[in-house]
Amino acid sequence: MEMTAKDLAAALGGTVEGNPEARVKSFAKIEHGKPGQLCFFANPKYEEYVYTSKASVLLVNNDFQPKKPVEATMVRVPDAYAALARLLKLMSGRDKELRRHRGRCRIAWSARLGRHVWVGDFVTIGKGCTIGDFTRIYDNVTIGAGSKIGKNCIIYPGVHIFPGMVIGDRVILHAGCIIGDDGFGNALQPDGSWQKIEHLGNVIIGNDVEVGSNTTIDRAPMESTIIEDGVRIDNLCQIAHNVVVGKNTAMAAQCGIAGSTVIGEGCIFGGQVGIVGHLKIAPHTTVGAKSAVIGNVRKAGTTIYGNPAIDHKTYLKAYAKFKQAADDE
Repeated sequence: MEMTAKDLAAALGGTVEGNPEARVKSFAKIEHGKPGQLCFFANPKYEEYVYTSKASVLLVNNDFQPKKPVEATMVRVPDAYAALARLLKLMSGRDKELRRHRGRCRIAWSARLGRHVWVGDFVTIGKGCTIGDFTRIYDNVTIGAGSKIGKNCIIYPGVHIFPGMVIGDRVILHAGCIIGDDGFGNALQPDGSWQKIEHLGNVIIGNDVEVGSNTTIDRAPMESTIIEDGVRIDNLCQIAHNVVVGKNTAMAAQCGIAGSTVIGEGCIFGGQVGIVGHLKIAPHTTVGAKSAVIGNVRKAGTTIYGNPAIDHKTYLKAYAKFKQAADDE
């Protein structure tokens, strides 16, 4: 990558403030910026670094008004964070990899691969699979028989997709995630032993979904576990059998969603949130980190926190009393 500030502004629909010929070759955090690097400023907490950064170019929001002189050339855009995401995707260069497949993979004769599908080493693609155009499948991936994968997907190394799974277009599955493993279903017997419940359903993942490394999404005993369009799931999450995750919901690392819970669209879960089974979570619910949700959330737009999770304002009032009691001792 090597671009001038003028080139960046043209690519991102921005304007240049400073030297339009300032050149950048790499990216860095604003607090680490050096000459030849591009940084971005969007969070007000980092404003002090705008004035001390040695980066050649800074992406900033249109409404940013500096309080001190800024040494770097600024490229002003409507949303610096979104512009950085676009630029990183533009610069990734992955779309240039158009080899069909390497020799050290195993593809069933009945599998159908679309145009310009790229397949890495030691990949197994089972009978009757269909892979959409321009999808990239990296090393050591297993795709079970009858699975359907859409166009322009990225499947990183070590992903395991069990038979019969359905994955939409533009889905990103990060390294080591597992799609369609058995759910945790066991029936207690009169003698105290457990009888395993077989899982014969599948997982359906919509379009524009991203699933983090080492996350597991279990298939249903019957019917489907469903991840709707636009969902973002971080690393090390557990989505149990028959769960439905509504579109554009995002959950941070180590969340656990127990079986048959239905999550509405546009929800946001902090890290290590746990939700018990068979609940309904209203759309646009926000759940604070490390919270335990043990009951239905019925009102859309609710923010809850704590263990067990309650309205966040009530929680803060209760916390103030706990703290006061501790200070009085």
